[in-house]
Amino acid sequence: MLAILSDIHGNLPALQGVLADAKAQGCTRYISLGDVAGYYAEPGACIDLLRELGAPNVLGNHDSYITLDENCPRSRVVAEIINFQKSALSNEQVDWLKASRPFIRQDDCLFVHGGPEDPRDQYLYTISRDKIPADVRLLFSGHTHVQVLADFGPQRYCNPGSVGQPRDGDSRAAYAILVDDQIRLRRVAYDIDRTALAMKAAGFEPFCYENLYKGAQIGGRVDRVNIIHTSE
Repeated sequence: MLAILSDIHGNLPALQGVLADAKAQGCTRYISLGDVAGYYAEPGACIDLLRELGAPNVLGNHDSYITLDENCPRSRVVAEIINFQKSALSNEQVDWLKASRPFIRQDDCLFVHGGPEDPRDQYLYTISRDKIPADVRLLFSGHTHVQVLADFGPQRYCNPGSVGQPRDGDSRAAYAILVDDQIRLRRVAYDIDRTALAMKAAGFEPFCYENLYKGAQIGGRVDRVNIIHTSE
């Protein structure tokens, strides 16, 4: 039984809650779809947990801001958080991020952070059958932070949602389970106050974490993904 995690973003209480739930469900294997880093104050502890589980990680855009010596071009706030994380992560933790894969392929299942065309930074806000490669039966991606399961006959798409920063109006941490040929979507309540206190202790303003209580982006926007079914 495989637990599929994405967009943990340094939110340790959310990851701990998800891992406890996954183990209770019987999961013995784990995959991270990337962005273990970014946004919240405890990416190192999150990396350590994934390392202990032997979970492979797909390189996310926030991960790459650290491993490729880049920074976020879209947000000053995110860039400041990345700078904080660069100073907080150990060399060993950064090396683990550097070992992240561009994608993971297991038989006819494809695991990416963004999408098939750009595994690191493609946003799938609209999903249809033509977004899934012809030789892929199950496509898993993160990046939008919106939990989705779409059935296109022999092909299916799943975004497990975000562990660390859900953006679909539900504040609970999100992940998915793959068992045999079934995909189960899961939501887990966790102690958001702990995440907020860790951010406050690191010197960040409430603006950086108050969105967690709403299940929204920083700034309060709630996102949706459109599923388009077309007739043959």
